[in-house]
Amino acid sequence: MSYVLAVDGGTESLRARIYDLNGSCIASHAEAYETMFSPGARAEQNSDDWWESLCKATRACLAEAGLSDDQIEAMACATTCCTVVALDKADRPLRPAIMWMDVRADREAEAVLATGDTRLKLNADGAGPVSAEWMIPKALWIKNNEPEVYDAAETICEYQDYLTLRLTGERCASLNNVGLRWHYANRDGGWADRLVDKLGMPDLVGKWPARIAAPGEVVGPLTAQAAEALGLTPRTLLVQGGADALIGMIGLGVSRPGQLCLITGSSHLQFGVTEQPFHAPGIWGAYADIVYPDRYIIEGGQTSTGSIINWLKRFVGDAFDLDEMNHKAAALPPGAEGLIVQDHFQGNRTPYTDALSRGAITGLTLAHEPHHVFRAVMEGISMGTRAILDAFAKGGYQVTEMIAGGGATNSDLFMQIHADTAGIPVRIPASTDGPSLGSAILAAHGAGRFDSIDDGIAAMIRPGRVIDPNPAAVRAYEEIYARYLALYPALTSALSVESSP
Repeated sequence: MSYVLAVDGGTESLRARIYDLNGSCIASHAEAYETMFSPGARAEQNSDDWWESLCKATRACLAEAGLSDDQIEAMACATTCCTVVALDKADRPLRPAIMWMDVRADREAEAVLATGDTRLKLNADGAGPVSAEWMIPKALWIKNNEPEVYDAAETICEYQDYLTLRLTGERCASLNNVGLRWHYANRDGGWADRLVDKLGMPDLVGKWPARIAAPGEVVGPLTAQAAEALGLTPRTLLVQGGADALIGMIGLGVSRPGQLCLITGSSHLQFGVTEQPFHAPGIWGAYADIVYPDRYIIEGGQTSTGSIINWLKRFVGDAFDLDEMNHKAAALPPGAEGLIVQDHFQGNRTPYTDALSRGAITGLTLAHEPHHVFRAVMEGISMGTRAILDAFAKGGYQVTEMIAGGGATNSDLFMQIHADTAGIPVRIPASTDGPSLGSAILAAHGAGRFDSIDDGIAAMIRPGRVIDPNPAAVRAYEEIYARYLALYPALTSALSVESSP
């Protein structure tokens, strides 16, 4: 039999999985790596750690599956998006990678918006703001604050591109990443030359990978050195992947208009598929061809979701028992007895795109216990998703169902709250590991096993369960949601007064 290798380079670890062509995972192994946090909402990782984790995880999977090196026909990678890497002429990292969640480049993001360039239609129809997470603001931050690094950089790229370089020797970027976060226009001029010219760094385009490949396109075979390090053969093909959440759309089977892909993890990401492009306030996109040929993607996202629950777990300490928390929280009514949580612990991605917004817990009394806050956190995250759905609807995209994947799907309570706050069903496929299964589908398609990505979806994805909204809870959340929406302007105003001279 033929098998494919799927690689998911996430925020906290890299996981390798081996799949057969029916979509069954026959081996899985994860290797963790460190994230270094510092004041100013900064987060960095060492790119060499990704490669070491990839090699260890791949070899462990091969051993678990009992496969020989020549049974892996192709591989594809899904990685965090906008985790920016600067490499010297020998392809060595010049500094730690600036992670996707790092928002130090907020002033640079404002400078990008101030150019008024036509490429900014992707940012809420040109109204902005531009996210500090994206490639160009981060590259501009390096130029402004670490000019010696910028000048020495032969290549400025992403996590995805770094693995591609180590695997094949090719400087090749994914159409998925560049169309999503680099202001690349696939159908209208390619690179954003004029935009970077206006920012005083026309040489940036020359530092980016010259080749671009769409998801599912073969980049090339593995180098002998890479194949040896991974325990594979140089005949193994690397097929282009992309941003973990977008590749997760494929793995969850989201390919039709009206569907919403909800990717959960450290953050939440929401994506819709449309056959016609449109741009609107509070929405990012539409992005042409970045997942499926001849289709557009629209986007929303929340920077802090699962990471808030992890924060609460650290805050509570040894007394935090997840099963007990879920049991007690499920017994509470909607609203967690008066608590509202604003989920902007690491800023807001959409619909406000405000890197300086912060989280809040309001309504606390001495009667509240940790499980109240736990439920309120889940509700705040879910209402943040509802706010994004409302922005989609105002732009003309009406969501009829959510298809969810990722860690949050392990909690029926969390998924029920999502269904109740949004008032629409949540569908959870049999496999909720969208990025890995999506990578497997791309690898199989690139190897010629399926004529199209859609054919791969039909062959490799199995149905799961559906969570319908509770009508009484839907009604109760309408008033709670109104109070949630009122928090952002109130807290923004308070912060402005506090910071004024």
